[in-house]
Amino acid sequence: MTVGRIPNVEGGIQPTLLTTTGDIIYASSASNPARLGIGSSAQVLTVASGVPSWATPSSGGMTSIATGSLSGASTSITSIAGTYKNLQLIISAPAATSNFNLRIQFNTDTGSNYRHCLISNNSASIVSGTGTSALITPDTLLSTGAVYGFALVIDDYASSSHWKHFVCNGNGNTNTPIAFSSISVGGWASTSAITSIQILTSAGTFNGGTYTLYGVK
Repeated sequence: MTVGRIPNVEGGIQPTLLTTTGDIIYASSASNPARLGIGSSAQVLTVASGVPSWATPSSGGMTSIATGSLSGASTSITSIAGTYKNLQLIISAPAATSNFNLRIQFNTDTGSNYRHCLISNNSASIVSGTGTSALITPDTLLSTGAVYGFALVIDDYASSSHWKHFVCNGNGNTNTPIAFSSISVGGWASTSAITSIQILTSAGTFNGGTYTLYGVK
């Protein structure tokens, strides 16, 4: 029996190129195989400078960008960066020296550029209108003995190509006692990016309550 020779395989990839379970072979140039070491847990495969690489994905969620207390007839949140997709404003336990409604303005605009439409489980009809600020509470809030909470979302607030709109959910328990839940939608007839928000009381001055503004990725 004649023993033959195993032919040489040109261009084969050497097993020593790989060192760790999960390694990947890629072409670092047209004819040059290279090793991409396994990434860390939760990393994703992406492309950087024309070659594959592992990277941590961009985080989403919300970032607290402003907090404070309500005071005076109007509380302003200023210097809002335009680096987020949406804004979410949480108003907790607002209180005033008189029975009041909560209202909102953007960029200190006091022109008649605001629209709103609201409904509550305590309201007999839908409340809608226009004005120099947007109404976000369909029911009058009592000045004492009440706990209220509101969450207002402003979509695409940094755009300079369309009017802005918002949705606000609210609820509370007054000292009557009367519990209510409400929803309001509204808009601001301006293509300007929102860089400041004013929280207003329709009567008296704020003497309680806090706000937190989140940037949403």
